[in-house]
Amino acid sequence: MAGVLEQILNGLQLGFVYALIALGYTMVYGIIRLINFAHGDIFMVGAFVGVLGYTVWGLPFPVAVGVAMLVCAVLGVIIERLAYRPLRYAPRIAALISAIGVSLFLEYFCSLNFVFGPNYRVVPRPFEVTSFSVAGVTASNIMVVVTVVVIALLGALQYLLFRTRTGKAMRAVSQDHDAARLMGINVDSVISTTFAVGSALAAAGGVLYAVAYRQIWPFLGIMPGLKAFTAAVLGGIGIVPGAVLGALIMGQVDVLSAAYVSSQFRDAIGFSILILVLLVRPTGLLGSRQPEKV
Repeated sequence: MAGVLEQILNGLQLGFVYALIALGYTMVYGIIRLINFAHGDIFMVGAFVGVLGYTVWGLPFPVAVGVAMLVCAVLGVIIERLAYRPLRYAPRIAALISAIGVSLFLEYFCSLNFVFGPNYRVVPRPFEVTSFSVAGVTASNIMVVVTVVVIALLGALQYLLFRTRTGKAMRAVSQDHDAARLMGINVDSVISTTFAVGSALAAAGGVLYAVAYRQIWPFLGIMPGLKAFTAAVLGGIGIVPGAVLGALIMGQVDVLSAAYVSSQFRDAIGFSILILVLLVRPTGLLGSRQPEKV
């Protein structure tokens, strides 16, 4: 029983990391109905910047996380301005192809030797790892750090969305661009802010992932990005609580599948669950059908 509980805690840790990535997917989709397939690669850039921050630049770990979030927030805004904004009113397939192109560019650009290099890097941890036992269940301070940071960021996001003028503007734009513009909201600025916030959250997730699992490389963002996108769809794309719920489910599926079925089949099991849920509930677990605007 203790072993099962430990695996559940591990799944919770991974699910929290997925949640930080999934929130970016769901926020961007909720605002402009775009799947930003470069988002997983922003997660990768955040991991590298954060790790370089405390290993090479000598920054304290919290500062390194903050720097990674800032760098990726700026990167997200640049990507939106250069790759997505010119195609905002083009057919959706054009923006989708642009997103895939940005993703490939980031992966191969970061693989260059003068950037991050193409090889795996083993990540030194910024603090000593200690384990403790509660009721026979063993956990580590890494798990505590991941949980505390993610819950703090989720709380900050909720405050931003529901207690600030910026959050109110973001929710208005997600409902109707034209009506929000008529009410005096700068839609372009709100969209850029959404990309910045989502990218910053992904960067924090990247640093936490690197510290927890100790390996990074330029193609790191592919599978976590896909899993987080799956989580966002599973919970209900465009719905913030749905992204978190889907991410926690995907984290449990990943860890429990690898522990009790086979690590080779864990990805297939996770995606199969998504297919089954969408067959029964196409809008996701927390989604509801909305009339399509014409």
